[in-house]
Amino acid sequence: MGVVEKHASVLSQEQFEELARLAVRVEEALRLEFINGKIGEKALPDGDHGRIIQWLTRLCIQANADWWLHGDQGLRVETYRNGNARPDVCLAPSDNFVGQGEWADADGVLMAVEVTSRDHDTNRRDRVEKPKAYAETGIPVYLLIDRDTCEVKVHSQPDGGRYEMLLTVPFGKTVTLPDPVGIDLDTEPLKDWVH
Repeated sequence: MGVVEKHASVLSQEQFEELARLAVRVEEALRLEFINGKIGEKALPDGDHGRIIQWLTRLCIQANADWWLHGDQGLRVETYRNGNARPDVCLAPSDNFVGQGEWADADGVLMAVEVTSRDHDTNRRDRVEKPKAYAETGIPVYLLIDRDTCEVKVHSQPDGGRYEMLLTVPFGKTVTLPDPVGIDLDTEPLKDWVH
């Protein structure tokens, strides 16, 4: 058990934020999150991951020019323990985070998006902890682009503790993201970015 794991339960929100600032200075290839009272690490994305975000950004802006996929914006998630998560991107109005700091309130976020990475924490982080945290926060849609299973997983209808609806489709199918997003995604291009 590492030092961070051993002391994760005794860290305050302020201590976590200081640790995150130090980690950025020490290692640029690591991101820290504080979800459900536990510190997690997240590897930086690869080129295919970046291409998927580009593809999704174009689709979202075509649907509504006032929206933006905000990358690297930290969000305060969960009503309990004041957690922090850094989605790969989150869909919100362009000005949604103006005047807010590194860890912003999630009000106004329409959708949180994660693209799975090739690291040991993907299952726990992207498939278990983040859907719960985003639902608790009331983010209407959580989109998981799962490169391991070649599926798109659309979570919607948060009830304060979990998402009531989960729609899973294989890459190659078209899926409609529910309101308030309301975009049809033809996922065929995703097949090219799962290396």
